Amino acid sequence: MHARQSSLSLRLGRAMTARGPLGIALMALAVGIGGAVASVLFVWMIDSVTHLSDWATSRLGWVGLIGSAALGGLIVGLMVFFFAKEAKGHGVPNVMAAIALKGGRIRPRVVAVKGIASAITIATGGSAGREGPIVQVGSALGSAIGQWFKVSESNMKTLVACGAAAGIAATFNAPIGGVFFAMEVILGDWDGARFGLITISSVAAAALAHGMMGDHPALAELSYTLKSGWELGFYALLGVVIMLGAQLYSKVLYGFEDYFDESKRVPEWVKPAIGGILFAVLGLAVPATLGRGEDIVHSLLSGRLPEQVSSWSMLGPAVILLLLGLGKILSTSITIGSGGSGGIFFPGLFIGAAFGGSFGHVAHSLAPNITASPGAYALVGMGAFFAGMTHAPITAIVMLFEMTRDYRIILPLMLTCAIAAALSKWMHPESIYTLKLVRDGIHLRRGREVGALRSLAAREVMSTKIDAVHELDTIGDVIAFMQKTHHTGFPVLDAEDRLVGMISLSDIRRTPLEGRLTKRVSQVMTRPVVAVGPETNVEEVLQIMSRRDIGRVPVIDPHGDDDRLLGLITRSNILNAYNARLLEREAGE
Repeated sequence: MHARQSSLSLRLGRAMTARGPLGIALMALAVGIGGAVASVLFVWMIDSVTHLSDWATSRLGWVGLIGSAALGGLIVGLMVFFFAKEAKGHGVPNVMAAIALKGGRIRPRVVAVKGIASAITIATGGSAGREGPIVQVGSALGSAIGQWFKVSESNMKTLVACGAAAGIAATFNAPIGGVFFAMEVILGDWDGARFGLITISSVAAAALAHGMMGDHPALAELSYTLKSGWELGFYALLGVVIMLGAQLYSKVLYGFEDYFDESKRVPEWVKPAIGGILFAVLGLAVPATLGRGEDIVHSLLSGRLPEQVSSWSMLGPAVILLLLGLGKILSTSITIGSGGSGGIFFPGLFIGAAFGGSFGHVAHSLAPNITASPGAYALVGMGAFFAGMTHAPITAIVMLFEMTRDYRIILPLMLTCAIAAALSKWMHPESIYTLKLVRDGIHLRRGREVGALRSLAAREVMSTKIDAVHELDTIGDVIAFMQKTHHTGFPVLDAEDRLVGMISLSDIRRTPLEGRLTKRVSQVMTRPVVAVGPETNVEEVLQIMSRRDIGRVPVIDPHGDDDRLLGLITRSNILNAYNARLLEREAGE
């Protein structure tokens, strides 16, 4: 028995040491557990600091509210400025940049700084959410584990995504949503090999969070349904309205960030304190804009006006909710734009619910017989707002379903999310997360920094030592050449060494088996040839590869008339050049 246990321990140890599939799966499990524990600790920190802030406000009134917000902002500013500048702002773009530019490497100190700074920001009244911080904290944990075991860059990125999924799953009790968030938003790519590992982390985090905090939906369980097929017209129009709100949110948020960044006379570490004073003053006028506002969102989803705005009753519910959404945009923009630490996800849900509820009141007054109550529109508006600001409709639909456990409103939700996301992307190609990176000179597409690709020309990437075949060769000759070179495709040259086509393994497989080996290459090859010039930027080459579903592109002289082959670009060439350019950039920082 002892020998069997020793053997099992040895095999597990080897798996971890070799960073094989079992080892990576165990790391993903560890990341999920760590993400859940971090989420629980984060909630505890917020509650602890909130008690202190509430005590100051109850004793000193408005002076206590403004004072605690200013003091909290000052502590946050000092922590971020001197210990981890990555902890500034809403966090998710920093994780995306770490994956694209640094192979998933995140400094471990970010875990502590981001967690504490965000807890202070939220607890002292800052309009920010928990998801950005916990995504960054979970991702930093995944990165730390990956760095400890010295995993490959690909596995490092996977563990970072595992941490993001674990944070979302534990925070919002949404394990499926956590997986989709990590894949659609963080990685920007649907990789089946990573899906299983991310699922392990997300499920582990959700299960552990259930045990520690209880199994209940993040938002109230609701019972809304589609009242009539005609009502889908109202929901389609809601998608347009929500898209405009999401665009406004993004513009105001980064407008305030620009304003504070351009204020050079004020020390960087003081700006969050100024932001604290400003959002506290706004909170005195509109208390509903302070903090996360979960109770207000619950009221909106139930179709009720929040108690905090009951004094505005003379304005009418539609106007009240519209003003409430605009106030939340302003408060969140001040909080995050000034350098506070926290997420923009939950404030976005708040704003979407307010705008959706406002629209719902109008729709219900116009057509009460075919429209649901305003609460249904608040729910759908909440999901559509997230889809519009992130360009991630699938994640929005799945997460809203998990957070409310209400399936009956799924058709309006799908329609409105799709419209909001599509129109937002049409209005502006960048999401609220990637726009932050673009403003810093980083352009991501499918998890890669395309700015690095744009700066590379085909001539810098192409291979000049080319294995080619001739059009009069037989397929049998090509197969033998493939076995010798381990390549799966070649350029095809004529008797004068001019490029006349391309042949790949898929071309051969499409050829009838009978007489296949004796057929000439000219009978099987693909033409006309998709080629590029030596000055074509590599981003464009990669787009051609994706659009045409090809693995190699020949480089020819565009000014010549004999189609002379100058070189060949494969996906491996691009990947190697991309990584080399990122290393150059990192060395220069």
